[in-house]
Amino acid sequence: MGKTVLVVDDSASIRQVVGIALKSAGYDVIEAADGKDALGKLSGQKIHLVISDVNMPNMDGITFLKELKKLPAYKFTPVIMLTTESQESRKQEGQAAGARAWVVKPFQPAQMMAAVAKLILP
Repeated sequence: MGKTVLVVDDSASIRQVVGIALKSAGYDVIEAADGKDALGKLSGQKIHLVISDVNMPNMDGITFLKELKKLPAYKFTPVIMLTTESQESRKQEGQAAGARAWVVKPFQPAQMMAAVAKLILP
């Protein structure tokens, strides 16, 4: 069974691009439209990595990350923030909440996959 990655972004096209890159590398992908949707899709199953946008309706990425880290099953799940935000203050806020990597849009799928490979152990 492949490793599972949760992709959280309010843009369907971004979810699709990220999903295609991950699936072609052999990962299973769960998609969510925002933080609230993502939390609703977590049912205790093993998630090896989360890739989340920062700016989303209903629940933004930083709030989602804080909520995710409160759940015992996902406390140590690595998170990549995939966002248009490039300010250092936002990056620090993300790191403080538990983000392990910060990829700025527009991104190259290869750049994102390199970050994925570093965070998901074989």
